[in-house]
Amino acid sequence: MIDKPTAMHTPVMLQESLEALAIHPKGTYVDLTFGGGGHAKAVLSQLKGGRLFAFDQDQAAVAAAAQLPSSFFTFIKANARFMRQFLTFHGVHQVDGILADLGVSSHQIDTAERGFSTRWRGTLDMRMDQASSLTAQEIVNSYSVSQLQQLLQNYGEVRNARTLAQAIVAHRATKPIHTTEDLRMLLQRLAPRGKEYKYYAKVFQSLRIEVNDELGALQELLQQSTSLLRPRGRLVVLSYHSLEDRLVKHFLNTGHFDGRLDKDIYGNVLRPFRPVYKKPMKPSDKEIQVNNRARSARLRTGERLDNVA
Repeated sequence: MIDKPTAMHTPVMLQESLEALAIHPKGTYVDLTFGGGGHAKAVLSQLKGGRLFAFDQDQAAVAAAAQLPSSFFTFIKANARFMRQFLTFHGVHQVDGILADLGVSSHQIDTAERGFSTRWRGTLDMRMDQASSLTAQEIVNSYSVSQLQQLLQNYGEVRNARTLAQAIVAHRATKPIHTTEDLRMLLQRLAPRGKEYKYYAKVFQSLRIEVNDELGALQELLQQSTSLLRPRGRLVVLSYHSLEDRLVKHFLNTGHFDGRLDKDIYGNVLRPFRPVYKKPMKPSDKEIQVNNRARSARLRTGERLDNVA
């Protein structure tokens, strides 16, 4: 387990994302997850007089954003959940399209000291914003059995969550869990035979979601998109696991995260978006061959309806 430097994030489903946004050259767009700037560069290439605002809380994204000296481009170092606040600061109250690629960048995964991957030996960190205080190391060494069980079940859908939570607490009583390797060695004893890596991924996913409050941030940005998008504006979201995709699906179909429908007195469905595609778009076999990390991507698109207040 060693560090291996790589390039920044390869944009997933790039052409599909651009088509889903239906870009107007003079429109205003928002990239909520700048990463290495792959999607942002492509959007900028289609703008002629339009504007692009990009968000990312990762310090590594700042350097990548500096390479886009476009007068039409504004980078904002902040969590996407503060989208409306920062756009208002910049005098922007409505936009034509919003893109959110919810995946962890290749740069984050492959930087050992960030602690996102079981492949590399590094501190159990997992913070996307390195200025925040909560780390995965703190979680595994301080959360109670019930707290660990809940996050493993809810965020990782880990079947033996209770057993694993108890094992973590018992282990740390004699030796704190500091690194990704410390945790992986513990997980080896409890992972289903033949499905070890999938098990590791679920556990790491649950910790990462907790550290970064990813689902809470996703819900906030989805809610804000309703008031920020102009009628017929597009919301395009790339998700990588069922928890994210379910929230996006329900929100685009109903306007609620639990999937319930609101109707007026005449029985007409009330919702802020019309799903552009009946089913989520998936990466092609060719793209997966080139970029295996795209394999779990699901792209959903919603068009803001005219009758939303």
